[in-house]
Amino acid sequence: MKITIENEVFHYNVQYGKGKKLSLHIDSFGFITVKAPNGTSEPVIQQELHNWGSWIIERMKERESKKVDPLARQYESEGTFRYLGEERQLQELIETQGLSEDQLKHNLKKFYFTQCKTLIESRIKSYQKELKVSAKEISIIESFGKWGSCNSNKKLAFNYRLAMAPVDVIDYVIVHELCHITHMNHDRSFWRRVGSIMPDYKEKEDYLAKNQHMMTL
Repeated sequence: MKITIENEVFHYNVQYGKGKKLSLHIDSFGFITVKAPNGTSEPVIQQELHNWGSWIIERMKERESKKVDPLARQYESEGTFRYLGEERQLQELIETQGLSEDQLKHNLKKFYFTQCKTLIESRIKSYQKELKVSAKEISIIESFGKWGSCNSNKKLAFNYRLAMAPVDVIDYVIVHELCHITHMNHDRSFWRRVGSIMPDYKEKEDYLAKNQHMMTL
């Protein structure tokens, strides 16, 4: 669900329960979760969100202000780039001799796309069996806002920069998107399913949040 506050569109999920009051939580990724008493109507929830509008805008601005600028990279043989969670010299990842900076950038991005595709395709199989789901299509994309996505047609997409993350973090994003095949929202059932496979998923989220500025070209 989504709501417009001060010309900004925000997506939110609702968790219904036995509590008597509405409450709101914004996690480290900017996901808004509303906890509401059973039977609360959508208009009531929307009105409460508007009442919290200024607070929501303020929290989101604080979140944006804490983001670290991407790390500038040196395109030379001994310049370092992350691969599977470790800093590697460029010459360890691709051929560097006699190539211009533009050629090095192009080849390095191609390397990450290829490696990410290989990693995802090899590691997703066991999790599909465990979760008893099957993706119809898997693609590797360039994205500056998402590590992965799943649409209603069970088509999964993964950010090529995941090849820069440790394998266990890559596994978390795989599990996260596979769980969306049966739970399209970030509701309580979704997080329970994720946690059943990966109990320490919050640590993986924290890694991505804290290291995303290092996972750049």
